Amino acid sequence: MHRLRYDWRTLRNEGWLYGVNKALWKYWPDTLLIEFPGALPAGQERDVDMLKELQLFLLGILLLVCVFFYQLNVKSSCLFSCLPPQKSQQDPEALLGHGHGIVFIETSERMEPTPLVSCAVESAAKIYPGQPVAFFMKGLYDTTWLPSNSTYPGFSLLSAIDNVFFFPLDMERLFEDTPLLSWYTRINASVESNWLHVSSDASRLAIIWKYGGIYMDTDVISIRPIPEENFLAAQSSRYSSNGVFGFLPHHPFLWDCMENFVEHYNSEIWGNQGPSLMTRMLRLWCRLGDFQEVSDLRCLNLSFLHPQRFYPISYPEWRRYYEVWDRDLSFNDSYALHLWNYMNKEGMTVVRGSNTLVENLCRKHCPRTYRDLIQGPEGSGTGTLSAGNK
Repeated sequence: MHRLRYDWRTLRNEGWLYGVNKALWKYWPDTLLIEFPGALPAGQERDVDMLKELQLFLLGILLLVCVFFYQLNVKSSCLFSCLPPQKSQQDPEALLGHGHGIVFIETSERMEPTPLVSCAVESAAKIYPGQPVAFFMKGLYDTTWLPSNSTYPGFSLLSAIDNVFFFPLDMERLFEDTPLLSWYTRINASVESNWLHVSSDASRLAIIWKYGGIYMDTDVISIRPIPEENFLAAQSSRYSSNGVFGFLPHHPFLWDCMENFVEHYNSEIWGNQGPSLMTRMLRLWCRLGDFQEVSDLRCLNLSFLHPQRFYPISYPEWRRYYEVWDRDLSFNDSYALHLWNYMNKEGMTVVRGSNTLVENLCRKHCPRTYRDLIQGPEGSGTGTLSAGNK
């Protein structure tokens, strides 16, 4: 019987354990005793160094097997509740700082996206496959442990899409180094009117100012890429929306918007911090006329996109999305469609087999959501209001 005793710390310090999960080190004894049965052939000289190398090789195999089973055990416990490491460890600035991200926001505590919200996010991920799609959620406090598949099927569906990322919405941290921080620290959210929407208006300004990219409400279905970098979306001839807009990082227009947000804050007036704010600032920056046919307006380095780009169906006609599809509606001049879900006080839903316009949009532009979340007339699929829908 041949025995060889190894000091565990020596093996570690000399680099024999390189690549082994450090969490395993504490479970091993200070010394290892390895035994080999049998005797060496008579008269044959052995190179002790070669024997040690052989024994260390076998030890390495043993360690790799242990590591494999350890990591398999960890993965099995997170199978439906953990984001992949490359997602859970992402930092918003590192992911979005290049100005090419697509951003969605949820300012309520709700964690489960409705089918309509899921469709909005999935369609953006599908149209912009090489760009990160970031969903900031106030109800999300930790990006490592996430809701289970059975409890939140919509959340799990979106988490499985490669370019979709979830982040906690920490407003105080988000508003640092912006004009919005002084407003946020003195406001009493519990008594503010329209707080979910006002806080969403503020958050989208800060996120796009800090990181750049495109912001979209969670009832906007993407149908083709937006070819602009700095733009506002017209919802009517001279009135801007804030449901879709895009800018490069630190664009001065957004800084001016944040200052105006604070100076003229009044949550009692619906839209005062949102579309009305964008319209006020656009008029200060530019002298724009009316749209001519389906052409966009430009001022300095800012584009004001024609209503057909996102609002081919105006808000008084929002029910058309829930009517049987009129095939004359081609949307050839549109980049995305804003479904005006805030107007949907009746709780109209996306129903499988209804042949409505919204059903056909979901089937084409968010097929995973349509397959897994859109239900038939007997189901309970819902497209009800989200704080990001305006």
